[in-house]
Amino acid sequence: MVSLQKENREKCPECGSMNILYHSEAGEYICGNCGLVLYEDVINRGPEWRSFNEQKTARRVRVGAPLTYLIHDQGLSTQIDARNYDAYGKPISYERKADIERIRKLQKRTMESKEKSLALGLSNISMWCNHLGLPEHVAETASLIYRKVWDQGLSRGRKINQLSAASVYLASRQCGSTNHELLRTLKEIENVSGVPRVKIGKGYRLLLKNLGYLSPKQKPEGYVSRILKLLGITGQTEKIVYETLKAAREAKLTAGKGPVGRAAAACYIASTLTGERKTQQEIARAANITEVTIRNRAKDLMKELMFEVYL
Repeated sequence: MVSLQKENREKCPECGSMNILYHSEAGEYICGNCGLVLYEDVINRGPEWRSFNEQKTARRVRVGAPLTYLIHDQGLSTQIDARNYDAYGKPISYERKADIERIRKLQKRTMESKEKSLALGLSNISMWCNHLGLPEHVAETASLIYRKVWDQGLSRGRKINQLSAASVYLASRQCGSTNHELLRTLKEIENVSGVPRVKIGKGYRLLLKNLGYLSPKQKPEGYVSRILKLLGITGQTEKIVYETLKAAREAKLTAGKGPVGRAAAACYIASTLTGERKTQQEIARAANITEVTIRNRAKDLMKELMFEVYL
């Protein structure tokens, strides 16, 4: 069966058409407009087999999982499974269980202590990013940061959990500079990791100082959509929130104030103005801050921007 696939490689030199087709059997790139053969005898680097659904693809594929920084050896080593089943899914006999357990222990002992700390830190990062709802590319970024910490010897004499949590926080800020949905606060990371915010902040500053990373400036707009989504508030209110924050920035009311508190206060004021009123307790729960912070930030905004809202 001949397969003609459309390719966006280049223009046809004869007629200038962009309609370039790939002839799978002949290995040729052909202009679909004038029929000129642009390339011939092209090597097909794909598999020699075909499949038409995911099940057949999974059965026929002969390669392993892709390389990933989330595993200490990037997924290149063989790991003896903790489950007592063989390659065919059959349970291992009672006589062989003791031998398999002995092999597992030997494999663990052959791993150096330095590799163990790397493996533990990366497993923490993978687990915490999963709990925080962060996508894989953020976890990969955090694991790459932690690898740099490990390579430069910064982990010596410091707790693995602290540096792992700091790596997740730095990765969320780096990736969140382009996608605000990926921003996570110190308190959120503290909740999933169990590491105090003070220690995460100390580790974060250590990474900035020694690894040459720049600290992206956090804006309250980055937290607005997530807070409103948790509160179930409509787009009209969101528009007023952004206008309020813009006016506050122009009035220079944002200096020295936390971005989450500013965002939550703007959400509280906007929801009251549009009639979709939410209590300070509800907004504080969605933003993961205290009601006192919302109240203080809201009073500052209303005083300077001349809003009239009954608290």
